[in-house]
Amino acid sequence: MRTKPKSKRRKAEIVLRDGKPSAVILDIDEYQSILERLEDIEDIEMLKSMREKSLKFRSLEDFLEEHESDVQGSNRTRR
Repeated sequence: MRTKPKSKRRKAEIVLRDGKPSAVILDIDEYQSILERLEDIEDIEMLKSMREKSLKFRSLEDFLEEHESDVQGSNRTRR
């Protein structure tokens, strides 16, 4: 399996408008890496908040009863 060679990362370029920073030009790989890290951070924060809440368990029957209309509605659209 061949992996593509790491591109040489170019330094971010700052675009000025009226002498003030208004935009940044990034290498696409760097941009995608930043997005992935941001998503990871958001996932970690969501997990932390979920762990702080108490767990609630319910029976399968109760769950199905609550979501029965959702299941039936999705079955109608598939036909």
